[in-house]
Amino acid sequence: MNTSVVTTGRTAWAALRMLLVLTVLTGVAYPLVVTGIGQLAFHDQANGSLVTADGREAGSRLVGQSWNLKGTDTPDPKWFQGRPSHSGYDPLSTGSSQLGASDPRLVKAVGAARKQVAAFNGVPESKVPADAVTGSASAIDPDISPDYADIQVKRVAEANGLTVAQVQWLVDDHTEGRTLGFLGEPHVNVLELNMALKALAAKN
Repeated sequence: MNTSVVTTGRTAWAALRMLLVLTVLTGVAYPLVVTGIGQLAFHDQANGSLVTADGREAGSRLVGQSWNLKGTDTPDPKWFQGRPSHSGYDPLSTGSSQLGASDPRLVKAVGAARKQVAAFNGVPESKVPADAVTGSASAIDPDISPDYADIQVKRVAEANGLTVAQVQWLVDDHTEGRTLGFLGEPHVNVLELNMALKALAAKN
């Protein structure tokens, strides 16, 4: 038999064996190991960080959602509101508006949003923080700044028949610091805060 044919056959067989071994290792074994570690060490995160209320899934603490009056685009005054979302909080359509900071359309939209947020919460426009009128890069940010939560306290308290002190305590209790003490900024998870608010309102 031609030597070159034999050599080619051996090389092809060796390559096929390597392909099979790597397929098993990287396509089967590795995913199973990583999944197993995730389920054992990070069970909640691996399963979507879901938040339950009344025995049902209310959403994920990793994905923002709308808190509007049912069937409308009007914010519901009894709930804390999250950051604006260009995608309508659709996790399948994430991304920002792609408008630059100096774009007249963005400047106009932010100005209008600031007036609306100020009026909705009964505060001066100067008290409205940036995250109340600008979306995140993902458009599904689940968190807001403590400043944004604070300006909503009075409105939420009145709408739920609670005292300002009660609602402010909820905000303070759900304010998380910087990750590892230095990464990111202090933040409040809107879903978890609203679920705690719902539970508190039900007791009163």
